[in-house]
Amino acid sequence: MKWNVAHGTSLVALVALLATVSDGAELARYDNYRLYQVTPRSEEQFRTIAAMEQASDSLIFLETARKVGEKFNVIVAPHKLADFSETLESEYIPYQVIDENVQRSFDDERIRLTNKRAKGVFDWTDYHTLEEIHAWLDRLAADHREVQLLDAGRSYQNRTLKGVKLSYGEGNPGVFLEGGIHAREWISPATVTYILNELITSKDPKVRAMAEKYDWYVFPNANPDGYAYTFQVNRLWRKTRKPYGIGCYGADPNRNWDFHWAEQGTSSNPCSDTFAGPAAFSEVETKSLSSFVDSLRGKLSAYLAFHSYSQLLLFPYGHTSEHSPNHQDLDEIAAATVKSLAQRYGTQYVYGNVYDAIYPASGSSVDWSYGVQDVKIAYTYELRPDGDSWNGFVLPPKQIVPTGEETLDSLVTLLEESARRGYYKSTN
Repeated sequence: MKWNVAHGTSLVALVALLATVSDGAELARYDNYRLYQVTPRSEEQFRTIAAMEQASDSLIFLETARKVGEKFNVIVAPHKLADFSETLESEYIPYQVIDENVQRSFDDERIRLTNKRAKGVFDWTDYHTLEEIHAWLDRLAADHREVQLLDAGRSYQNRTLKGVKLSYGEGNPGVFLEGGIHAREWISPATVTYILNELITSKDPKVRAMAEKYDWYVFPNANPDGYAYTFQVNRLWRKTRKPYGIGCYGADPNRNWDFHWAEQGTSSNPCSDTFAGPAAFSEVETKSLSSFVDSLRGKLSAYLAFHSYSQLLLFPYGHTSEHSPNHQDLDEIAAATVKSLAQRYGTQYVYGNVYDAIYPASGSSVDWSYGVQDVKIAYTYELRPDGDSWNGFVLPPKQIVPTGEETLDSLVTLLEESARRGYYKSTN
């Protein structure tokens, strides 16, 4: 068989792109898939788009359709292009074609990562595989007596749910950092590891004070199977990897927690990106991580989850428009936090309770920690880029450090504002 190598594609990249991985699956490609940016202007148009999201697995909604007037991005398979554009035009739904071939950005990313891994350096100039992140956590524990390795269990494919505890004193209030629960959101583990590194190495007085005032429980990859799959097979994979029927894999691990499970913003279709699973905690990853969090009952004062993308700071609830008991505090803390985040680079975040600020979504880890574990400082960061970006999951690596810096700035404010309101108490 002959292969035509065009447009300067390197041999090493071609080998990587055509290689099969250990489980026998070939690398998913998105050749000639188009990226559309769609803006529904009426409730009827919004319902049309929402119905398409539920009906077709040939449409990849990079974020769930939220509300009338907001832009959102959809990747459309080549064989669906005519049907999709015809529906938009017949319903007079405004749209733009942002990219004629989304595979090109994935090719560029894979070539860069192939070259990067030859250097064998762990830093924040690019993204890292699960194995690289786990090895770095091992080194932290070996090199720093304040760092203790944590094992919250095993994934469906027997990967470790690995984290660390960072503690400079006894009885400090606990802060839990969760990263990577959605596999394709690579900036999440990158930001969590950046923050962890700064908590250990930073000389900044505010960061040092924050690091030493709390016990930190840090899990950069809460969905290790899914994250590995995005490197090996499908860059846009979101869910876990447990099989459900013929050709459908995984549940959305941020819709699978046992707090108002499957009530809002979820799907019962196993092939859907928002499939909540057949039952709460059906996924061993969420069940294991929740058991670990439960073992910390009474020790945690804050639970912070990191996602991408859209530049949002969200707090409970997601299952209802009814406000949480300390809604006003959470709202005021969020206002101060996003103001702090914007100071370094001007990055603008929107904040609010999940149901109103983004969309109804039940069964999340943050809502569960708030509603079941009584952790009253519970937030979800939706990191860079903003919602208008053409393909927010492929965030350029030059933005990793700036994202980490501004998020760390905001974290200082979030914890200071929470402490000022009396939320953090010693567990001595």
